[in-house]
Amino acid sequence: MRTALVIGTGLIGTSAALALAKRGVTVHLADHDPEQARTAAALGAGTFEEPEGPVDLAIVAAPPAHVAAVLADAMRRGVARGYIDVASVKGGPRRELEALGLDLASYIGTHPMSGREKSGPLAATGDLFEGRPWVLTPTRDTDTEVLNLALELVSHCRAVPVVMDADAHDRAVALVSHMPHLVSSMVAARLENAEEAAVRLCGQGIRDVTRIAASDPRMWIDILSANPGPVADLLTDVAADLEETVQALRALQSSDEAKRGAGATGIEDVLRRGNAGQVRVPGKHGSAPRTYEVVVVLIDDQPGQLGRIFADAGRAGVNIEDVRIEHATGQQTGLMQLMVEPQAAPVLTAALRERGWSIRQ
Repeated sequence: MRTALVIGTGLIGTSAALALAKRGVTVHLADHDPEQARTAAALGAGTFEEPEGPVDLAIVAAPPAHVAAVLADAMRRGVARGYIDVASVKGGPRRELEALGLDLASYIGTHPMSGREKSGPLAATGDLFEGRPWVLTPTRDTDTEVLNLALELVSHCRAVPVVMDADAHDRAVALVSHMPHLVSSMVAARLENAEEAAVRLCGQGIRDVTRIAASDPRMWIDILSANPGPVADLLTDVAADLEETVQALRALQSSDEAKRGAGATGIEDVLRRGNAGQVRVPGKHGSAPRTYEVVVVLIDDQPGQLGRIFADAGRAGVNIEDVRIEHATGQQTGLMQLMVEPQAAPVLTAALRERGWSIRQ
C-alpha cells in the first residue's frame, strides 16, 4: 500500500492515518468538517489535499449511521481500488450497500477493537491499535486484493487480525462492548444526585465500573442506533438477573429463616456466575487468564515514585505483569498494586522493603 484516503478524521480515522503515515504511506484526509481534517493534518496524519487519482485504499471512519452513504459516494466516485469502514457494527452497513445495488467485491467491513473515552483528532495516537484485535468481515464476494490491502492496514497499525461473520461480530460487540457501556452508564447515573459524603467514599471499584461512562453520548447514540436489537436482547437478560437479585436481597431482610436462606442462595448464584464469566476474559496479550500475587506498596503522590518502583523491581529481577493504583481520599498518597508471578512475590517484597518502601499486607 502506497496511498490511502481516510474519510472521517475523528479518533479512529486519525489514529489509523498517523500509523500509516509513520510507515511511509501517503495519506489523504477528508472530513465533512474541514477544520477537523486540517487538525489531523497538522498532527502529522497526512495531507488535506485531494489525491490526484484513485488511492490504494479508502478508509471510511464515519459514524455507523452514515457509513453506508459515505461508502456509496466514495465507491461511485471511484476514489480507491479498495474500500473499508471501521464502524463498530458490520451487518447493517453491508446490507445498506447491497440495497443500493453496489458491487461489493472491492469492499470489506472491519472494526478495530480499540478506543478511548475521548473523541476527535486531538485524542488520536499512532499506537492506538497496537496489540488489539482488528475484526475483518470478508464474504465470498470480497476480492482477494482488497482483503490483502485490509490485512496490510492492520499490519501497519500493529493490530491483530480476526476474521468473523458480520452478524456474529455485531452480536459479539453487543456482549463485550455495547451492553457493558450502558450498564456502566446506569451505575454512574446513580452518582449524579448522590450526597457528597457518599461520593467521597468512591474507591477503585466504582472507578473501574464507571470509567467507560465518561464517553461522548452523541457517539454512543450513533453506535447503539446501529446495533439496537442484540443490545436490547442482552439487557433483557440482565434485567431478569437484576429482578432475581432484587428479590433475593429483599428475602435477606425477612425474619423468616427459610426466606433468608433462599435469598443468600440467590445472591451466591449470581456472584458465582459472575466469577465463572470473569475468568473467561482474556488475560495478558490475549492469552488465558493467569493468577498473580499482589504486592501492595504505599506511595507518595510525587514525581518519580512510579519510576523508582519499576527500577527497583527490575534490579530485583522481577517482571511486573500488571499494575493498579488506588488513590487515598483526601491524602497525597496511594496504594500501588503490583501483580507478579506467585514465586516472584516474596523476592519483590523483600527487595522493596530493603530499599525503603512501605509494603502493605
